[in-house]
Amino acid sequence: MSGLPNIKIGPFKRAQGSIVLPGSKSISNRALLLAALSSGTTTLKNLLDADDTQVMRNALRQLGLSVIDLADNVCVVEGCGGKFPVQNADLFMGNAGTAIRPLTAALAMQGGNYRLSGVPRMHERPIRDLVDGLRQVGAKIDYELQEGYPPIKILAADIAIQDVVRVRGDVSSQFLTALLMALPLVAKEPVKIEVIGELISRPYIDITLKLMARFGVKVACPDAQSFVIPAKTSDAVYQSPGALSVEGDASSASYFLALGAIGGGPVRVLGVGSESIQGDVAFADALALMGAKISSGEDWIEVAGVRNANGKLNGITIDCTEIPDAAMTLAAAALFAEGPTRLNNIASWRVKETDRIAAMAKELKKVGAIVEEGADYIVVQAPKSFADWKFPAQGIDTYDDHRMAMCFSLAAFGPNALQINDPNCVAKTFPTYFAEFAKIVS
Repeated sequence: MSGLPNIKIGPFKRAQGSIVLPGSKSISNRALLLAALSSGTTTLKNLLDADDTQVMRNALRQLGLSVIDLADNVCVVEGCGGKFPVQNADLFMGNAGTAIRPLTAALAMQGGNYRLSGVPRMHERPIRDLVDGLRQVGAKIDYELQEGYPPIKILAADIAIQDVVRVRGDVSSQFLTALLMALPLVAKEPVKIEVIGELISRPYIDITLKLMARFGVKVACPDAQSFVIPAKTSDAVYQSPGALSVEGDASSASYFLALGAIGGGPVRVLGVGSESIQGDVAFADALALMGAKISSGEDWIEVAGVRNANGKLNGITIDCTEIPDAAMTLAAAALFAEGPTRLNNIASWRVKETDRIAAMAKELKKVGAIVEEGADYIVVQAPKSFADWKFPAQGIDTYDDHRMAMCFSLAAFGPNALQINDPNCVAKTFPTYFAEFAKIVS
């Protein structure tokens, strides 16, 4: 698929089989950074091998760390005990939010001089709330081009935590994640972080807290808006757990679970289940509300068609605060539902790899859906009948956004073949997506 300007898929009628999921992007990049900051050597198993995690690995290597990739998605990281060997570096972070944000915070604690930049879209993705939080503890960070956005320069500074650190939580949970992971490095006394306003994507914070605990730092949560980091008891705050196995990616699971409903199933995903620490496993609950037949175990979830007598999903209204990434798949699944599907509280879509609300609305209309979009919601209604589906000769545009490409693969279960432009954008998190997709559809 590499380098292909487009691919044509479908029309399909059946989806059946099982998929072994790649490692979670969110867990992989957090684990890489924590392993780098730890004392000792960490062996990471089932680490995601994709663009975003390669960005993090390459940045860590530039900072002087030994990061060795072995066969079968195993990576061995030699920790630095909290102090990066290289104190001056110019780091290219691509479009990886899960890399640039926590790394920015960790670098601000180092007392060195660093520059972080990315692709043009990264320079449109906000970072102000994180920078404001870091400035509260004495970090010196300058914006190179536009206030509130990368590229940024981090200047050597003495970090001194005077009081409570406050951060907004309504744009991205990654800002809070970054502070939680970095501040233990300088916490001479317990540090309290308070979230101002709504905290979106709380399940991603839970991933952060659970991984930090695996590396020896347990954060207290006295209430939903407060987090207390313990005082450091040694120079090396984080301690390697020795080995850590990365769960399958729950966001990537959503496409195959939806296929199990649309294409009759059964489709089983392996690598996530009832024991997952990822919030996006709740996508299965949303799909069940739409009428899908769901079953699960500790490390698997299966969908075997729908319960409804007409064989269709039903439209729902749902608050997507907890599952912002997987919610995109619900918008595509709505093409096969009776009645409208309304996804609420998805304002964060606007500042992702593209403006996902605008992009989804435009591309769904291309295949004949009736769509209404607002600042923080989208309503999708399927074409009235198969005869009302459209075949967009120009194809579905993906906006260099991996999730757009994967979501619209579902639309190939309509009556027409479908062209997806720039399919290689899936390399960001799931390079083999279309090959895996092809294994279970017919």
